[in-house]
Amino acid sequence: MRYDECMSALASPELRYNPITLDWVIMAAARGRRPDDFHKEIPEPRPIQAPYSEGCPFCPGNEKQTDPEILRDAAPDGKWAVRVLPNKFAAFTPTPELHRQAHESFRSMAAAGAHEVVVEHPRHDLALADMDVPHLATILRVYRARYMELKKLAHVRGIVVFKNHGERAGSSLLHPHSQIIAAPVVSCQVRMRLHEARRFHEVHGECLYCRVMADELKAGERVVETSRSFTAFVPYASLSPYHTWIFPTTHAPSYDSITDEQIEELATVLKRLLVRLRTAAGDPDYNFTIRSAPVGEESACCFHWYLAVVPRLSHLAGFELGSGTYINSLPSEESAARLRQVRLGEGQDGGIAQG
Repeated sequence: MRYDECMSALASPELRYNPITLDWVIMAAARGRRPDDFHKEIPEPRPIQAPYSEGCPFCPGNEKQTDPEILRDAAPDGKWAVRVLPNKFAAFTPTPELHRQAHESFRSMAAAGAHEVVVEHPRHDLALADMDVPHLATILRVYRARYMELKKLAHVRGIVVFKNHGERAGSSLLHPHSQIIAAPVVSCQVRMRLHEARRFHEVHGECLYCRVMADELKAGERVVETSRSFTAFVPYASLSPYHTWIFPTTHAPSYDSITDEQIEELATVLKRLLVRLRTAAGDPDYNFTIRSAPVGEESACCFHWYLAVVPRLSHLAGFELGSGTYINSLPSEESAARLRQVRLGEGQDGGIAQG
């Protein structure tokens, strides 16, 4: 179906199925035009920040305000470029025993694992979209290094790398940072996706994720950008406006298998996507997460790691909470088209490395 035909068809709501998330998504472009007493015509600009904040525990010179660091990636000037710290308000902590308990339908265990903060840059006032590609590559290498170490911990089954950018995305501190959690359980969501990926592989003899990516590349209309090793696209049944996935083009179940060369390439694709998103969607708050195979499934033939960027442009309301079904008011094709149309001028692949 041509793009104009697709847009015409979507004048009426359409249900689309996402075979990876197992979600039915309602594409309802007209919902974006409904009356809204709470809508603000002009988005509030982000507050201007100084490069340094005296009260910020993540700023250089304030290192004593945090627990001892776990890892430090040094900058060329001898100072630090990226730091990894224990999360002061950890959801998971190291413990040698799970202390499992069960009584009738009540079950519990210790929240054994780790919860770490990745301080992404010495500058207090930078977003990822402001940083240059080499610095983004340093952050991605730090993710890989911590992933490889955390999977060695006793009881760890799932590792999640994620970033909350902005208040609507759940961030509580302005200084640029992301987080890594290692948990003793695999969430229901991940188990369901893994189960479906296995079923698809048994039936069709191929990776579900590779098939979805191949179909998106063939269709073309939702692809934002391709490189030698990565494809960025808005899924056919995207859960929300500008929801974008970056897939490795070669099958790879686990993030820790990424090479240094691929990290440099991923940093470039991610940088360009975040600049596109800032321009096309008005600098929205967003989450990103690296979805990777559970620990012990790193060689699985049916799972495929990827990076998801989810802008926070819409709210979950009663229908979504009550049914588990998402309503997307901006069709995937339109989201991808707007992202592609952003002109990446000279220097937009660059940014600020050190201030």
